[in-house]
This record gives sequence, structure tokens and C-alpha cells, in this order.
Amino acid sequence: MSSTKLIIYITFFLSLLLRSSSAQDIVKATYWFPKSEFPVADIDSSLFTHLFCAFADLNPQTNEVTISSTNQPKFSTFTQTVRERNPSVKTLLSIGGGGNESISAAFASMASNPNSRKTFIDSSITLARSNGFNGLDLDWEYPKTETEMNNFGTLLQEWRSAATAEASSSGSPPLLLTAAVFYSSDHYSAIYPVQVVANSLDWVNLMAYDFFYRSDSSSITGPPAALYDPSNTGPSGDAGVSTWIQAGLPTKKAVLGFPFYGYAWSLSNANANSYYDATTGPAILPGMPEAGAITYGLIKKFIIDNGVTPVNNATVVGDYCYAGTTWIGYDDSQSIVTKVRYAKEKGLLGYFSWHVGADDNSELARAGSFFLIFF
Repeated sequence: MSSTKLIIYITFFLSLLLRSSSAQDIVKATYWFPKSEFPVADIDSSLFTHLFCAFADLNPQTNEVTISSTNQPKFSTFTQTVRERNPSVKTLLSIGGGGNESISAAFASMASNPNSRKTFIDSSITLARSNGFNGLDLDWEYPKTETEMNNFGTLLQEWRSAATAEASSSGSPPLLLTAAVFYSSDHYSAIYPVQVVANSLDWVNLMAYDFFYRSDSSSITGPPAALYDPSNTGPSGDAGVSTWIQAGLPTKKAVLGFPFYGYAWSLSNANANSYYDATTGPAILPGMPEAGAITYGLIKKFIIDNGVTPVNNATVVGDYCYAGTTWIGYDDSQSIVTKVRYAKEKGLLGYFSWHVGADDNSELARAGSFFLIFF
């Protein structure tokens, strides 16, 4: 047997061992969404324990959760498709999404009324069951006031009660319930109802990214997903995790998020090319649908095409590269592994990424997954 085949066999059996012995104790997750144009069949689900299919929609008129006719064919076969590579992977239907103020307003309106909450809850459970998902994920970005936070908590409590009752009456395993939340338990003037969150959800996905991005009025470079902030004045994953844990969230209910994409900027001065240097605004490169956000695959192409040497900053745990006045901040494999190690050492439930289609031949996903196999 060749050494290459031996390594493949060893890796395979170690992967099986990980699934059988500790798959229930850890979350290795990622989101997929159809606009990425990344085929579901191309997801290497062997690298994950859980996969989020995003997004189902909240109808603001009826308060029902729906799947668009365009997405329905892919969503209805999502679980079956990803289980061809990993029969034990769990799938969750994610509802909502960010980037649109009207989505947040629709959630706030729905959560404010008992009848509309019930409509939302019942339709979400029905939709998850009828499309073969193992759970549901709420992506309300974000409750903005104390009232909205209280309603958010009430929604979660009622969601859990309904899911428990449905499982009892149907004889099916209970649906997993999760939520994507702000990286910190404090969302500016509003504070999450942490104890209710802990009691109602299986875990929360802490969105520890988008710290420096294209809508920043400051127009400076920066680590988009810093794990640490040495100055203790800016956002960081560690600071966010600390607020949640100090507020009472059990570590085994926290899942750390990181991005499989970065942000591109146009430098004001090509010679001032580190973190926190001035820019003239977001940059756009070939293949990017809009200025600013850039997938890890395109970042790798930029590095190769321009012959640049990436910089890894171990202090903040982030990476950047630049050529001329184009500057990109992102996470490379080394930063991903450091964050996975952090999650493990902190006793967190695991990690997730946004999103699988932005990776480069599963390089980042493989780095995180294999770290947990061997360490």
C-alpha cells in the first residue's frame, strides 16, 4: 500500500471515530445559500456535523414561514443530497437573514403579537418536517430595543414548547432549535434575554465577523473578524464570547462564527498598508458581484495573480494582503485553526462559518475539521 493511500485510510477512519465518539458533543457547521451559486452536491458534508440551509422567508403579511418557488427544489432535496457524503450530518432550515432592514422589521412585528408568533412557529415546524430538515435556525439581525428583545425571548420560549409538543405527538425526534445572534450579548442599547435563550435553544451562533466592512463610515482597513483586540476598544470574538458567558450563557450553548470571505479596500496611500490605515472606500475586483465583500476563493486568486505575500497577524488573529492600493482583510487557514483551538479551549460547543460556497476547494473547512480530529 502506498503512503498516500495509507494517509487517506487513516484520515478516513479517524473521521469515522470522531463522528461515533464525539459528534454529539461538538458542532462543526456552515451555512449554504442558493445565491452563492455553489451546488449543494459540491458541499463536502464529511467536514461538518451540521449544515444550515438559508434562507426561508417570513411573509410580513401572513407571518408564515415560506420557501420561494425558486428555492423549493433545492431546499426540499437538501438533506438527501448532503447525506450522500455524510449520512449522519444534521440539517437545519434557517429563517430570515441580514442585509435588509425590512426583514428585521417583519420579525419585530411578528414577535410582538401572540397570534402572529403562533403562525410563525407552526408554519416553521411544518415546513421543516415536510422538507426533511432536522431543525430550525432563527436569523433575526437584530432585535434593537428592550421591547424587541423581550419579544424575541417570548418567541423562543413558545417555539421550544411547540417543538417539544410536536415531537411528542408525532413520535419524531425533537427539532433542533438555534439562532444566529449578534457577537455580543449587548446589541448596543438592547440586551439579549440570555437565560431565556439558554433555556429555549440548543445553541446560538455568535456572528463574530463583519467588524470592519464596506458600510463603515470610518473608511479604514481593519480585521473583519478579529478574535482579539489588544486595545480593548473595538469588537472582537473573544470580547463577544465573554459577554455572553458572563451574562449566563453556558459555554456548551455557544458556537463561534467566522467568515469564509473578506473585505477589499482601496488604500489612500499604497505605502500605508496595515491594519487601521486610511482608505478611499471599498474596492471591487474581477468576479466580485459588488464592492467590498470578496470570497476566500477570489482572495487566493488575487494572491496568486499578484504574487503577493499574505500577512498573518497572530495578535488579533487575522490575515491581510495587498497589491498597489488594493487591500484585503480576511481569515486564512492559520487563523481558522487558531479560532477552532480557541473554541475548544474555552469549552464552546463548536464553530460555524458563513458560508461554504466562499471557501476554496474546502481549504478552510478542512483546516478546522482536521484540527479537531488530530488534536
